[in-house]
Amino acid sequence: MKAIEDRSLDEFRLMLAGRELVPIMQGGMGVNISTAEMALAVAKEGGVGHVSDAMLPDLVDRLFGTGFTKMKAGLCRAADAALGKAAFHFPLEEVRAAAKQYIESVMQKKTGDAKEGLVFVNVMEKLTMNDSLSSLRARLLGALDGGVDGISLSAGLHTSSFSLMSEHPRFRDAMLGIVVSSRRALNLFLRRSSKTERMPDYIVVEGPLAGGHLGFGMDWANFKLADIVRDVKAYLAENGLSIPVIAGGGVFTGTDGVRLIAEAGAAGVQVATRFTVTQESGLPEAVKQRYLDAEETEIEVNGVSPTGYPMRMLKSSPAINASLKPQCEAYGYILDRGGCAYLKAWEAADAAGVVKEGIAEKTCLCAQMRNCKVWTVGALGHRLKETTVRGEDGRWILPTTADVFNDYRYGVNDEVTARK
Repeated sequence: MKAIEDRSLDEFRLMLAGRELVPIMQGGMGVNISTAEMALAVAKEGGVGHVSDAMLPDLVDRLFGTGFTKMKAGLCRAADAALGKAAFHFPLEEVRAAAKQYIESVMQKKTGDAKEGLVFVNVMEKLTMNDSLSSLRARLLGALDGGVDGISLSAGLHTSSFSLMSEHPRFRDAMLGIVVSSRRALNLFLRRSSKTERMPDYIVVEGPLAGGHLGFGMDWANFKLADIVRDVKAYLAENGLSIPVIAGGGVFTGTDGVRLIAEAGAAGVQVATRFTVTQESGLPEAVKQRYLDAEETEIEVNGVSPTGYPMRMLKSSPAINASLKPQCEAYGYILDRGGCAYLKAWEAADAAGVVKEGIAEKTCLCAQMRNCKVWTVGALGHRLKETTVRGEDGRWILPTTADVFNDYRYGVNDEVTARK
């Protein structure tokens, strides 16, 4: 038998609902970092690509010239004057229509080739939108309306999500998965979803080295991805369940993925950070160059997200200690019963006359993510520079999504650039 270091991910296949796929899932990254072009490029190579549903109504405005954000801002300004931010409401039919329009536009670009992979959408529960269950339902149903291949439920326990979708005609047709960071979270999800008599088609175990929001406390360093995968696999075996487990967070090379499959029992891997600097990534060129320049000491886990989840990003992210006035009227995707941790911190600083000094505790996540000012990256983001070289102009040469995908697929012996 070959040594693990001599094996590549191409020797394995991920089986999802009867489909045979290259065992590489590109993680969803918002706002529009994992673009349609990125997800479709991954699917073209036979893997699973993700778009993100983060702030889709605003993204649809920018892509297709719709007027959702302007309309919502007008409604919310009127409501604020009369009743305060607790009265801010997203027009749910328009939210659903925006999700449908975007997903439909992505799915229409699939080729239909027999070897083509899948395109999923990542849906975060923590986008509470001042009406958490109703807005989540609108987003989920809109994605199903649009014909998405699958939905990955992330950033929350999603104990109601299956029920919210259960009456949709595609509820048992589309592939549905849950992102967890522990056996406990999976157990809670399965128990609360059992009344729908539908199991998830896959489980993504996201470990403590992932970028962006983490499913851990500030004690994240006490946990290891491989151990959590084994624990989740043991839980499934104890309960007589056979569901593919996909491991993500800190998977930088194809060999990292082979180890998780061969040693921890994963069915595939989810990867994201290396795709942030691809040509298809939605990050601005200058930010991609900044990612590639980053050193290990520049990556931190902090508490600036108003969601309450720790978040991994570059220390130099412009959103940190910024003084931006809350943009709740136009955005407000994190509002919950009219409140938000950043809104509270900003109002306190404003009352004390110290806003200009910056809001150290939290950031205006909606506006800052939309404007690419929150530079989320995985723990191994400092290694991105190993994956490329500088051009004659001194700037890093950006790989394509296909380049990165195939480095993972064919790489052996911890190569970051595969010898194909």
